[in-house]
Amino acid sequence: MKKHLPYFHNALRKYYPDKAEMLIASLHKTDNEIKPDISFSKRSANPIDKRMDFAASFLALVKVLDKESVSVEKIREISLYIANDYVRPKNSLAASMKKWPVKLVRTWLGRWLTRYLKKKVAKPAHPDGFAADIITDKSVTFGLGYGVDITECGICKLFEKHHYKQYSNILCDVDYITTSLAGLDMIRTGTIANGAKKCDFRYKLKV
Repeated sequence: MKKHLPYFHNALRKYYPDKAEMLIASLHKTDNEIKPDISFSKRSANPIDKRMDFAASFLALVKVLDKESVSVEKIREISLYIANDYVRPKNSLAASMKKWPVKLVRTWLGRWLTRYLKKKVAKPAHPDGFAADIITDKSVTFGLGYGVDITECGICKLFEKHHYKQYSNILCDVDYITTSLAGLDMIRTGTIANGAKKCDFRYKLKV
């Protein structure tokens, strides 16, 4: 079983205790049906494509709850509950590790890794995957020297393929959760899911 699926199970048991097991079974069935569409992500040379596995489970959740006539607002609430529960550090060491990348990016090793990552993500490794531009200019990254422009969103492609494009922006909100845990504030002007040409990620150190 995917390591993140128990968090989906917990949410369904919390929100729908009377029919949770039926919904969980449906979730697994739907997730398996989506699996062929993201099979490329496990072998992808683009590390951002690793997000596709998690996104596919969210799409499965959306499909299952939509068939139960659950509102968009409720689906968003449940999705963000799952995301919060999943990324929340379970102990002090895990909380500390969430902040290590911010410290690393300012070192020579971090700068080398950033240049390496920039080459890996510049073009989609698969037509259904991600592409991004890594921004290192300190003048446009609030002095941090690291930012990201997603130019092709694999999640949006997946949701659109399954005719659930209107739900893809739910996962945009998850970025704020993970950024905060890293000790950063995220500044964003637009996302592909909401009609922009790119998703811009810019960060400021929390004060």
